[in-house]
Amino acid sequence: MFDLAVFDLAGTTVMDDPNGVAKCLVDAVVAGGFETSFEQANEYMGIKKIVAIRKLAPTASDEAVEAMHEDFRQRMLTYYRTEPGVGAYAGIEVLFSELQSCGVKIGIDTGFDTETVDTILDRLGWHDKLDARSASDRVPEGRPAPFMIQDLMGQVGCQDPGQVIKIGDTPSDLHEGTNAGCGLVIGVTYGTHTREQLQPHPHTHLVDSVEELHTLLLMMLASSLLDL
Repeated sequence: MFDLAVFDLAGTTVMDDPNGVAKCLVDAVVAGGFETSFEQANEYMGIKKIVAIRKLAPTASDEAVEAMHEDFRQRMLTYYRTEPGVGAYAGIEVLFSELQSCGVKIGIDTGFDTETVDTILDRLGWHDKLDARSASDRVPEGRPAPFMIQDLMGQVGCQDPGQVIKIGDTPSDLHEGTNAGCGLVIGVTYGTHTREQLQPHPHTHLVDSVEELHTLLLMMLASSLLDL
């Protein structure tokens, strides 16, 4: 049986401009006096954002990195509070409910910090729809390290990572789930990365839509029940 499904936010469960996070990251780095591009920023989607900034501006001082990170955070808070296109992917809330009805807890993890997570959950009205949540500032190291998944497991009392499903749209999501020892590591190709971009990274499944994800998860749950 599976006890916990860990979903990413932006690009997996939360629909927004697919370039929105990367654009805020690029704008913050450029405003800080460093050159970067959307393509470079997109390589670091899913990881702790202060780490991404250090990679995009490797010669920046610690003080400059902190300033760019705070600029990025403020841009993201404004974005998620005001951007008209922000919402849940169609079918995601139904999937949450159906998994919970099968006894699977719903957790989210992300490269964002807790304040940004709270802003997104406020916007979507999701505080009561989730069983657990983690963020990059809750753990010693963000993705691809397994600490956020371990944090979520502790919150819901899950002891076996083999009973955890990890779902996300970036290579760092897939590596995180693999490093945590999750029983299923599912990449979604409707977010920031294509099937071709995710294929080289460790995974058990790749899906192209929420509908396909829904079908796969319910099929895997039915199969696990038959094995009991």
